[in-house]
Amino acid sequence: MLKKPTDDLMNELLKANNIKEYLKENSKYMVSDEIATYLNNIIAKKGLVKSEVIKKTEFSEVMGYQIFSGTRRPSRDSLICICNAMELSLDETQSLLKIAGFSALYPKIKRDSIIILGFNEGKPVNKINEALYESGEKTLN
Repeated sequence: MLKKPTDDLMNELLKANNIKEYLKENSKYMVSDEIATYLNNIIAKKGLVKSEVIKKTEFSEVMGYQIFSGTRRPSRDSLICICNAMELSLDETQSLLKIAGFSALYPKIKRDSIIILGFNEGKPVNKINEALYESGEKTLN
């Protein structure tokens, strides 16, 4: 996928006379891969070991491998755990959430604020879960 600023795409879309023409002209900038493809590409680029990432998520091995193989679609919380385990930045996590069709983490939501702070402080999934639990919020897994 080639890169084009989202703002540029939005401006072109809002000015477009025809959706078919807009899509044809901008197809090379559109998200087209499955989320599993993105995750596997990140693992390859960062030189991570899939089994180690899955351990850090605190998922069962079966669930982790199903997500990475594309046979299981991750939930928003599962994707957040994976991003954390791959040590993605908050911005990278926000982008991946959007690509997967989920809402980005939002600082006006108490639970999301705790997760955002956990990412910012480099906390692993289990420490973020502890903070969520202590605040009376649903844990990630």
